[in-house]
Formats: sequence, structure tokens, C-alpha cells
Amino acid sequence: MTTIVLKPGEVSLAEWRAIYRGASVALDPACAPKVAKAAAAVAAIVNKGEPVYGINTGFGKLASVRIPAADLATLQRNIVLSHAAGVGEPMPVPVARLMMALKLASLAQGASGVQPATLALLEAMLAKGLTPMVPCQGSVGASGDLAPLSHMTATMIGVGEIFVDGTRLPALPALEDAGLTPLLLGPKEGLALLNGTQFSTANALAGLFEAENLFRSALVTGALSTDAARGSDAPFDPRIHQLRRHTGQIETAEALRKLMAGSAIRASHLVGDERVQDPYCLRCQPQVMGAALDVLRQAAGTLETEANGVSDNPLIFPEEGEALSGGNFHAEPVAFAADMIALAVCEIGSLAERRIAMLVDPALSGMPAFLTPKPGLNSGFMIPQVTAAALVSENKQKAYPASVDSIPTSANQEDHVSMAAHGARRLMGMVENAVAVLGIELLAAAQGCDFHQPLASSPVLEEVRATIRGEVPHLDDDRYFAPDMEAANALIRSGAIAGLAGDLLPAISGE
Repeated sequence: MTTIVLKPGEVSLAEWRAIYRGASVALDPACAPKVAKAAAAVAAIVNKGEPVYGINTGFGKLASVRIPAADLATLQRNIVLSHAAGVGEPMPVPVARLMMALKLASLAQGASGVQPATLALLEAMLAKGLTPMVPCQGSVGASGDLAPLSHMTATMIGVGEIFVDGTRLPALPALEDAGLTPLLLGPKEGLALLNGTQFSTANALAGLFEAENLFRSALVTGALSTDAARGSDAPFDPRIHQLRRHTGQIETAEALRKLMAGSAIRASHLVGDERVQDPYCLRCQPQVMGAALDVLRQAAGTLETEANGVSDNPLIFPEEGEALSGGNFHAEPVAFAADMIALAVCEIGSLAERRIAMLVDPALSGMPAFLTPKPGLNSGFMIPQVTAAALVSENKQKAYPASVDSIPTSANQEDHVSMAAHGARRLMGMVENAVAVLGIELLAAAQGCDFHQPLASSPVLEEVRATIRGEVPHLDDDRYFAPDMEAANALIRSGAIAGLAGDLLPAISGE
């Protein structure tokens, strides 16, 4: 198994992706001196006795309440227990692991004042496969992802539940069985662990990584649909796109040209085709998908910055011996990035659905109605197109920006929030909807190309068609359709379809 060595502040998106996909995590030991200095600075602040938020005061609206030195450990334990108020389904384990790694990298930058033992426990839990059970709902994206991160932190003090090899166990015995000792929180440590944007950022990154595969797969299914419809590759001519100058559009057009290069189906109608222009769903793929590519890359840049930053409060500056209160926990950048990803995912699915609708319409495709050799007796792809339309409309509803919403919390002390958490959390469901749309398109496009035999598509697209035909045979007469769709979805979801095109496709978040 690959091990990613976290260099706090310098972790690439490719490394975060590898962690999400299951790589193990180790913390760069070079960060130890900074962590120790920050912990010593917190101890000095405690000894000085002056009020510092989160160290010897209450939290939120209760910040003006002074806490005696004898109660500081109880203060930190209480904030964890009281803030562990999430609801809903547990976070998926891969996303929860990513959240833990993000928190580890943030704390290890020496601006949070935690003990080295706290980092060691987080690292050990990741290494031993102990993943906190974290309910998905309850964060408004400021003041940090308090409820989800409190559930994570609770397991570190032996409270709550932990997933081990897919089994949900009480936290304390799970830790003990792994040879780990629950944490005794020192001053500020509870707040440092539960404050920050790591829940929102982990979900947004997971959505980005899945959207990347979705985007690349949609270029492949779009190219196959273009050949199935005997569409033109002239709209992908580089001269058109250089004039408009958008990088994503230029790269997308190049990918579509390469995907169709060498197609005998395309060569068969280069001359004498009465159709002057294709529908937008074919002709405007570079413009729509290129815009999605640019937006996804912008979101990726924002999330890479966020993942490498520190979003705790207050922040410790050991050299000056100061603790400064600010608002780095406000997840507005993550909310904007999540909204951008949602819009791109929505449009990728929307364009694909239009290609399906075109393929099943004999007036537009020139093929048998609903791609069945015996329309009327058979319905063919009639209802899969309806399913695609339903999924696209569901995604349109989910794509409404989360970042424009806010609601005051904590007795109006925290009076503007980002809603980044559910803005990011919705992405996985949206991607899964769009994956199902692409699965239907993959089946429809392969069926359409079957009608052009013995003419073949390009070598790479023929490999795609052979792959789907290895799982799903050509549709002659109607049969139970759901298994065919799930087989196609699995090929999209796994990255197998995008993988067949390899280097022909643009990347979003690095390799």
C-alpha cells in the first residue's frame, strides 16, 4: 500500500486523492519542533493567567466567562461532548479518513497549540484503520465544522463509536484493542480539534475527485455518441477554439478530436452529408465541457489552498507568545468551491442527457426509434432516457448555491455562516446521479454504433465499445434493463471508461 508522508502546508491534490483512495498516512517528523513550541506557548499563556479565548474562557457567546485553572481540562472535555450534536448517516469511511488527515496536517503546522501526543494518536488511528463514526449533518460551515469534528474528537477521548474493518464499535474498547490510550485533553486542545473546515473540505475534495472521473468519462461517452449520431468533428477544429482563447475549451476540443481520430464512421459521411450543423449537444461540447473544466480547476485550486491552510481559532504564534482570535474557521472559500463543482457536475449530466435524447429520436439521429430494431413491439431506450431526464432535473434542484444562504447561530455571536458543509456533502450524490446518466449514454452510444457495422469507430472508441459489450450485449428485443444500466454505471464509476482513453483526456487536480 502507498504511504503518503504529510508535509504540512505542502500536500498536493494528488496526495490528498491518494489518501481518499486508501493510501496510508505518515506525518513528516520535521514538524515536531513547531508543534512543541506552540504547546509551550499555550502553557505559558495559561501560567500568565490573562483571559485568552478558548484557553481559559467559555466558547461562542460565552467567551466572556472566565474559567479557573483547575477547570481547564474539564472545559476542553466539555466542549467536545456538548458539541458532538450531529445527526444523519455516518460519513463514508474514505471521506472521514481524509478529514482526519486534513486535521492532522493543519494541527502539525504549529499554530494550534496541541500536544505532540494528540498528533500521534490521530496518526495512529489512521495507521490502524480506526475511523470515527461521524454523523453527516449538523455543520453550518462556521464557526468551523463543530459538530462533525466534535464526533471525531470524541472518539479520541474514548467516547462515541469507531469503524474498524466495517464494524461499528464503541470507541473506548476499539482504542484499547488497537493498543491506543484515549487522549487527556490539555488547554485549548478540544477547541483546536473541533474548530476548522476539515469536514467541509474533505467532502468537497471527495466531490472534486469523483467529478474529475465524471468529466473525463463524459468526454469519452460524448465522443462515442457523436460517432453514433454520425456527427461531425469539424466543430472540434483547433482554429475555432484558439480564437476564443479559453484554456478548458481548447483542451476539450483537442481531446474530442483525438478520441475520434481514425473513425471509419466519421470518414463515411465526410462528403455528401446534407446536414450542415449538428445539434448543440454535439457541436458545443468543447464550449460546455471546457467551461466545466475551467470551473473545476478553479475549485481545485481553492481546495488545495484550503487543505494546506490552518483554519483553527484562536491561532498561536509561539515566537511572540501570542494567541490571536480571527475567523479562519469561516468556510466561505470551500462553500464557493463546492458550489462551482455542483454547477459543473449538473451541466456535465445535462449535456449527456441531451445526447441520449438525440440518439433515441429518429428525426435527429437517423436511427431506429429508441434504438431498437423493432420499435413498437419493443420500447428500447425509451425509459432509460426518462430516467436520465429525472436524474438531471434532480441535480438541477441540488445545484442551487449553498453559499448564498446563511442563518445566525450561537445567540447571534456567529451571525453569518457559509453553509459549506452541506454544500460539499451534496456533491457525492450529484456525481452518482450524473454517473447513472453517463451509464445510459454509454449503452445508447454503443447501441447506435452497432447499427453502423461493419463500419468501426476510432481505435480507442472501439475499445470502449468492446468493454461495454463485454458486460452488456447488444439490445435486440426488450429485456430487464436495470442490470444493463448498473453494469454500465460500474464501468463509469470505477474509472474504467476514462482509463481507456488515458492521456488523451485533460486532468483537473493533478496526477
